[in-house]
Amino acid sequence: MKLKKSIVATLVLLLVMSCATNPFTGKKTLAFVSNAQLFPTAFAQYNQVLTESKVETGTTRADMIKRVGQRIAVAAERWLNANGQQGYLNDYKWEYNLIEEDVVNAWCMPGGKIVFYTGILPVAANETAVAAIMGHEVAHALANHGQQRMSASYIQQGLAVAGNIAITDDNQRNAFNQYYGVGSNVLGMLPFSRSHETEADRIGLILTAIAGYNPDEAANLWRRMAQASGGSAPPEFLSTHPANQTRIDNLTALSPTAKAEAKKFGVSSFRPLGQY
Repeated sequence: MKLKKSIVATLVLLLVMSCATNPFTGKKTLAFVSNAQLFPTAFAQYNQVLTESKVETGTTRADMIKRVGQRIAVAAERWLNANGQQGYLNDYKWEYNLIEEDVVNAWCMPGGKIVFYTGILPVAANETAVAAIMGHEVAHALANHGQQRMSASYIQQGLAVAGNIAITDDNQRNAFNQYYGVGSNVLGMLPFSRSHETEADRIGLILTAIAGYNPDEAANLWRRMAQASGGSAPPEFLSTHPANQTRIDNLTALSPTAKAEAKKFGVSSFRPLGQY
């Protein structure tokens, strides 16, 4: 019994001591690993990806990725500075690269290292949609979602170890191990991931609008994404991402808020879609 109490007390202490504040929500978030530790690792991994990939440079679309990325980064800095977060981006090292690969994906590593794959460009179809994707991926980095997911995985693993220590009966321990992995994923990690996606959609849409791109196009982008997927998505509760229709509905509802936020920064009209 004393061992069980010690394990619980240790986990509670770790949770209390290992928190950061999300500047976009004001909420406390998990931060077992600091950005000072995380960023150098992410930068090294990014460089490794680039050395192993065919990076497209000097083309119209490669230049467009950099242009959009820079505008989103400026929008992020403007929003953060206006909300009392001066210096938040000091350790970020923005970089934007287009990789020639038929993958419908883009990502931003902690610290601002971004990759778009050429396979996502036909689905994006225009520069405004690229900005919506860029805003979403940058939002993941700004909100420290990678840091939070890593911290959550530590908790998941720690609870598994604690359970195996605390449960002395072999049959009960086997049952715990059998069901814990599935249960902790479906009831914990997957909803956690989906909440990050929804948060990144909200933050990203605001950044997109402040950067001068029409946030209405984000919902159209996800209609094209849904069409491109051919409906081959798992049920939402088994996915790391919200269902396409959930996302479309959320983005449609959030667009007026993003426009209103952009007006605070003097943005009352938006660039043309920007076909490429």
